[in-house]
This record gives sequence, C-alpha cells and structure tokens, in this order.
Amino acid sequence: MKLVWKLLRQHISIGQFAGFTLANLIGLVIILLGFQFYQDVSSIFSSRESFMKKDYIVVTKQVQAVSALTGKGNSFTTSEIKDLETQPFTRSLGLFQPADFSISASMGMKNVGIQFSTEMFFESVPNEFVDYDSSQWNFQPGDDFIPIILPRNYLNLYNFGFAQTRGLPKLSENIISMISLDISIKGHGKSGHYQGKIVGFSNRLNTILVPQSFLDWANVEFGSGEQVHPSRLILEVYNPTDDRIVKYFQAKGYETEDDKLDQGKTTWFLKIVVGIVLGVGVLITVLAFYILMLSIYLLVQKNAEKLENLLLIGYSPSRVAYPYQLLTLGLNAIVLVLAFLVLMIVRKYYLEILETLYPDIIIGGIGKTVLVGLFLFVVVSFLNMWVIHRKIAFIWKRKG
Repeated sequence: MKLVWKLLRQHISIGQFAGFTLANLIGLVIILLGFQFYQDVSSIFSSRESFMKKDYIVVTKQVQAVSALTGKGNSFTTSEIKDLETQPFTRSLGLFQPADFSISASMGMKNVGIQFSTEMFFESVPNEFVDYDSSQWNFQPGDDFIPIILPRNYLNLYNFGFAQTRGLPKLSENIISMISLDISIKGHGKSGHYQGKIVGFSNRLNTILVPQSFLDWANVEFGSGEQVHPSRLILEVYNPTDDRIVKYFQAKGYETEDDKLDQGKTTWFLKIVVGIVLGVGVLITVLAFYILMLSIYLLVQKNAEKLENLLLIGYSPSRVAYPYQLLTLGLNAIVLVLAFLVLMIVRKYYLEILETLYPDIIIGGIGKTVLVGLFLFVVVSFLNMWVIHRKIAFIWKRKG
C-alpha cells in the first residue's frame, strides 16, 4: 500500500485539489446557510400562534360613509360568497359565524383585588381552519365549559394601557390562560351560565373565537332564528402573490385585515429567494464534484501504466482505488467541517441583527442543517468513491 501512496503523491496537483476544496466549500456553505437562514427568519413572517394555519387571510368589506350613516351593514351576500369561492386563486373558503345573542363575561382575581365585567361577542370559523387539539377545541350540548381564543392585542391593550395607567399588575399569557371566565348568555327569552377558558391568543384574528359546534347550538338555543350574513370571510389562496387577488379585491371593495396579503407575499418571496440561493449552491457543489472527478481522472491517467502493473502483480482494483477514495473522503470531510465553522460564524453575526430588529423572534437550533450537511457529505462521498472504483476497474478490464 505504501507503493500506491508513493505513486499517488508523485502527480498530485495542489492547485487542482485546492480549487475543488474552495469550490465545494462555497457551494456547501451557500446550501447550508440558505437552509439555516430560512429556518431562522421564517418565524418572523409567520404567526406566533400554532392553532392558525399561516396561509389564510381574513377578508372584509370596506366601510363606506353611506353605509355608516344609514346603518346598512357590510355583510357578504350568498352570491358574493359563491363568486369568491369560484375564483381561480381560491383554495378554500370559510365563514365567520357571529353570535345571535347577548353575551357578558366577568373575570376576577380576589388576591390582587381585580374584578372585570364586560359585554362581549363571539364568532366562530369552521374547525378545518383552526389547527388546535380537537379534544379541547370542541363543545357538546350540556357542557358548561367553552374554549376561547382571544386576540393578542386585547392583552397588550390591558398591559400597556389600562394596567400601566392604573398601577395594576401586568398579566402574561400563561396567567390569563389559568383564569376562568364567567360567561352569561341571554336571548330568545332564555339564559345560561358557562365557564370560559382561554386556550390561545391570536395575532391574525381580531375577534373572540369559540368552537363552531358551540355557536351552531347556541344560535339555535338563544338566537332569534333569523339568518345572519357573515361580515368576514377566511380565505386560503394558492399563491398570495397572484395579482388577480389584488385586482379582484379592489374591484369588489374588499380588504384584508392587518395587510395579511402583503405578509403572505413576503413569505412567498422569501421562499423563492431561498430556493434560488439553494439552487445556486447545488450548482456550485455539482461543478465542484466534476472538478474533483477531473482531478482524480487526470491523476489516475498519469499513473495508468504503473497502476496496471500493480494490478498485474496481484493488487485488487479495490485496494488500488483505496488511496484515491481515502483522499476524496478526507477532502470532503475537511470541506464539511469548514462549512459548519463558516455557518456558525455567519449565523452568529446575522442573529445579532435579527434579535435587535425583532426581540420576540423565536430562534431554533441547527439540528436540521447538520443533518442536511451530513446527508450531502454521504451522498457526494459515495459518488466520488463509486466513480473512482469504476475508473480503476476499467483499467483492470482493459488490461485483461
């Protein structure tokens, strides 16, 4: 084996292998950095709540001056709903169902001397639009427990407005979730008392959300029985960057709450940019693979006569190919380690910027990126070793 190593060292081109190492390092860093960057920043463009699927937008009608003065509502008619549902950009459509009865709620914490009582409202959306544990997000007639999802800005208004000016303690989401609400319902000559439990907070829905099963039952039990047209729709589109959505909304006078359509566009463009970056990284890695193969081929070709002699005197093709395979494996391992080091340095730099701009950003680990790097290392190394073995085997067959 020492003889094979001596032959190998005679014609090694440091420049060729350095070029492969550099090209492969650049390609691998681009792939890993692009993948990790997307993992780190995706939480900025997605909602913090886990129960709301991120591709949905809430559609409302523009409030016109005439409607405000005459008291005419901005509800969606059946024909308008069907028309929106049949548009080519629509994947699925759901209705906000309002409560057709009066609701009041009280909440108190005697140990700190806080007692609240207020009129409120309920709305619901179909369960397929709410990604929450079905065992908790459910209601059956006879239950005295109602799960509730609140807008997060309600809590912010209390903490940074009411509580701060009154000298009251601020409440975290965990504390609020442990507080039980006393819900009183009246309507159609009937009344009922229930316990409400806040199970989540939403950045995307500016409403007090309860299960669809509860409102279906309560509107029959306490409502007037009249059909209530929804004033808001929840819409899932195929492509949030589709300009037909904006044109359609402008023509119909529709709006999206909190510019969620723009946020969807940002997320869509982020995915496109990351995809392009990853594509460039893969292309550079493939080119680096060919540079290495070309270098190995030239190295083998220069030593072809001596390798043939080694094969003739009893060396097997696998044994002759082993030094070349070990060389490529070592180069790939060096590239992988250097790529991880570069990734950690660059990630530390951009995370400092992101945490300054977005203090609430949720930063994950690099476990998935490490797995991607190891996967690429295994695949590229296997291909390198397989191609080298084929080249040596070809020389052996040709000599035979």
